[in-house]
Amino acid sequence: MFNAVDWKYVLTIVVIVYLVINILVYFLQDFLMFKPEKLAKDFQFYYENQEIEEYNIETRDGAIINGLRFKTPNPKGVVFYLKGNSKSIKGWGKFAVDFTRHGYDVIMVDYRGFGKSTGRRTQKAIKRDLQVVYNKIKDNVAEKYIILYGRSLGSGFATKLASMNNPRMLILDAPYYSLSKVAKKYVPFMPLSLLIKFPMPTYKWLKYVKCPIHIIHGTDDRLIPYKTSVKLSKIQPKSTTLHSVIGGGHKNLNTFEAYHKMLADIITSRPKPVNLEGSSINVKHSSRKTNA
Repeated sequence: MFNAVDWKYVLTIVVIVYLVINILVYFLQDFLMFKPEKLAKDFQFYYENQEIEEYNIETRDGAIINGLRFKTPNPKGVVFYLKGNSKSIKGWGKFAVDFTRHGYDVIMVDYRGFGKSTGRRTQKAIKRDLQVVYNKIKDNVAEKYIILYGRSLGSGFATKLASMNNPRMLILDAPYYSLSKVAKKYVPFMPLSLLIKFPMPTYKWLKYVKCPIHIIHGTDDRLIPYKTSVKLSKIQPKSTTLHSVIGGGHKNLNTFEAYHKMLADIITSRPKPVNLEGSSINVKHSSRKTNA
């Protein structure tokens, strides 16, 4: 049987271990959350059948944000594509074709510490960097021709940008409700509200988005569950459309024909007002038991 001294000793050990784990989570989360690929300064980007232009933007704190513009003749507009948390635009660039084939230029950038981009990575710094890039796009293209596309990690940043600007539309691909809640799924016993450096509360920022919102999500996504997008779609239901890729996972939506059809319908069509006069919108089912 344990005596009082034994219980105090065990409790002390448990508390110490818990504190050590919390400290490790705080200092190692950048390593756990981000999987950057670094590129040499002289690395040459190349994509078959794609015309590209590379650029570098120096931020006010001395960081360099490296990006690519995928160019089309007589573009209909610009897609500002915010990528996920891994690799660099070297690999992500292959997805630009899904927009250039429809006549849109595509802008992609590497976050701090990814690819050729430099600087200390914080949520505030990345948000500021992306606004600088958006401003430069806006200097050359009217906002009504700018589409914001956020993929996974980038969905939160895209939502924040949309909440502070007036793009034509916001497209979220496999978005999360907040990164804090995603992390909570794996470490439910941690005080993540105090520990996490990138809370990324997409659901809060979405409330202030004024443009049409399109959410694309695979029903079999095991990293960020499909129900996350269902929940997000209810924040602004009148301006949000949820597009479901049946059987789609987190990293393979581009392999589904349905995804490409959805994307084409979203970016090539203009929203049309629906005339509800004469419809059943105000008809309610009877509370009595009937065959209907």
